[in-house]
Amino acid sequence: MDGAVLVALTAAIGNLLQGWDNATIAGAVLYIKKEFNLQTQAGIEGLIVAMSLIGATVITTFSGPVSDMFGRRPMLIISSVLYFVSGLVMLWSPSINVLLLARLLDGFGIGLSVTLVPVYISETAPPEIRGRLNTFPQFTGSVGMFLSYCMVFSMSLTVSPSWRLMLGVLSIPSLAYFFLALFYLPESPRWLVSKGQMKEAKKVLQRLRGRDDVSVEVTRILSARESFPLAGEMALLMEGLGAGGEVSIEEYIISPDDELDDNQEHAVDKDRIKLYGAEEGQSWIAKPVTGQSTLGLVSRHGSVANQSALMDPMVTLFGSVHEKLPEMGSMRSMLFTNFGSVFNISENQVKHENWDEESQRDGDKHSDDSGAESDDNVRSPLLSRQGTGTEGPPTSLSMRQGSNYNTANAGENASMGIGGGWQLAYRKDEKKEGALKRIYLHQEAGVGSRRGSIMSLPGCDAHAEGDTIHAAALVSQSVLRTESISAQQTIEEAVEKQTGPITKAIGWRALFEPGVKHALIVGVGIQILQQFSGINGVLYYTPQILEQAGVGVLLSNLGIGSESASFLISGLTTLLMLPSIGIAMRLMDIAGRRLLLLTTLPVLLLSLIVLVLGNVINMGEVTHAVISTISVVIYFCCFVTGFGPIPNILCSEIFPTSVRGICIAICALTFWIGDIIVTYSLPVMLNTIGLAGVFGIYAVVCAIAWVFVFLKVPETKGMPLEVITEFFAVGANKQPGKE
Repeated sequence: MDGAVLVALTAAIGNLLQGWDNATIAGAVLYIKKEFNLQTQAGIEGLIVAMSLIGATVITTFSGPVSDMFGRRPMLIISSVLYFVSGLVMLWSPSINVLLLARLLDGFGIGLSVTLVPVYISETAPPEIRGRLNTFPQFTGSVGMFLSYCMVFSMSLTVSPSWRLMLGVLSIPSLAYFFLALFYLPESPRWLVSKGQMKEAKKVLQRLRGRDDVSVEVTRILSARESFPLAGEMALLMEGLGAGGEVSIEEYIISPDDELDDNQEHAVDKDRIKLYGAEEGQSWIAKPVTGQSTLGLVSRHGSVANQSALMDPMVTLFGSVHEKLPEMGSMRSMLFTNFGSVFNISENQVKHENWDEESQRDGDKHSDDSGAESDDNVRSPLLSRQGTGTEGPPTSLSMRQGSNYNTANAGENASMGIGGGWQLAYRKDEKKEGALKRIYLHQEAGVGSRRGSIMSLPGCDAHAEGDTIHAAALVSQSVLRTESISAQQTIEEAVEKQTGPITKAIGWRALFEPGVKHALIVGVGIQILQQFSGINGVLYYTPQILEQAGVGVLLSNLGIGSESASFLISGLTTLLMLPSIGIAMRLMDIAGRRLLLLTTLPVLLLSLIVLVLGNVINMGEVTHAVISTISVVIYFCCFVTGFGPIPNILCSEIFPTSVRGICIAICALTFWIGDIIVTYSLPVMLNTIGLAGVFGIYAVVCAIAWVFVFLKVPETKGMPLEVITEFFAVGANKQPGKE
């Protein structure tokens, strides 16, 4: 996991440079206005600030498709070069025209990094911490703003502050970013898989997931199958290239495949389906059922009766997975060893003594006189620790007593899952010769997860025995063929031997597929609302807004001028934003994206209303300055907790791999066009309707945004990217008027 964290943090330096630039231009523009006499030319002033946004908009139009063609890593390297060159040109800038050219180049670098860093992090991060890692860009961006404001404040105290030096310093951190991107960042494994470079993708995954240094003991027990933990994820990445087709939701009662133990053939008929795992030798027997799955019920009925008819069925469909997650130790401790993922954060944080108790229970429990397995033993983990003399998680693997697997087969049958409590399996397609169905399995909480409970489910008879779980399944066409599960070639081998791109060239027609189109509505909608909530306008012009609000009064006794005071308070504001981003990091994968948005948007709305009232009601100079400052701080802190990072996180998650670049470009284009409109219009709006009118408009947008999130935005925390796109394909077909 350390590999994925460090790679995400390195990639997010591109956003640090963006934050640095945003804060620097906010301070430098005050001195640019004086040198070039722009006090009465608000349009030119706005153009200087907005030129980087124009550059970002232009480059974003090409960034997605070009990154799909040449890779994510080369584009990040190019962005660092553009940052460096633009900093040098701004340091020189003898005229407004040269400055505008430099700002355009700077915008090219910003556009590439802001657009592709969230995509890159999402494609390299484990599902359970993807939200946390994708909060890094917001964190590093705020760090960049804070450092920049500190620099601008210190320069403002000099006799003749140089705006050229303020802007030119950008070249120094951009040079460091260039070397880190060139020598440290790997290519996205999903992009490598899309180009048929399976061996390279596997090496990157081993680095990102920390598999290069697997202990000798674990390697020995796994029969030296070093790649085993990554087989499921490699198969998942390849299946993601075929996402977007017809998807159905089914329900299964799943039990172990006994032929691994007793060499007896199963009478697999229409009522019993054999499922194959991605790892060699892994298989189960599934019995289709209906009527108990929450996911199935939501899929069939579109939305539950107690919810508004206006709510998108997609929201309920995703929520059916997150609202009733299985308790720890249910699905993971039954048929699918460590079912969630080896990277599951909550699992890794289990107290050490729990491992001792589970291990002790594993060794002590055994079959009673009647031969029946004890209840506690049924629930004990398949992965247990050997010995009780050391503390901490298991250091070797073995199968618990009474399970239908032999210890000798542990290495072949254990599965690390694909993250978020999901498991990838396959079955033969009866309707198409040589075709496979891919199946994403997720346990239904508290249903069919213990011995005997299968008998209480509709469609199940009493002859089903052994450990069972009740699972909902997303079923669709696999990109693999039946040869992949033959004795001669395993699925793992089929993935590694793939030598060329699986999918054909994607055209614009793919954007009109129901699942992709639905995801675009969510992505574009939330980007529009984020921009028109006013954040970038407030960021770029924070010093002027605070100066107009009278913050100079607060620091006048210290002998600090109004300009320097606005820089200092702006810097302190960005410093206070950092703990808020820390809260977002902690909650992003626990509370989830949707809940954070629904919680923080009302606070944004309230802070904007207070700003409006503070500028309408005459309450004295000092009181006005204090209220304005506190409200701006609250606005920023709440924004970076929710509405700041989440739109980019969502947009990097909800699109299929095959069209992710194009769709991200569309969402990013929406982002930058909105940014240009807000930034360019803010000086004019301040001169016409004043601060009260500006904040009033932003408040209305925040209210609309809350309604949009409540009705349209689903929860994606902890889910593999490929599963998310399958859900959108299902949900799009559950819209009113569709079958």
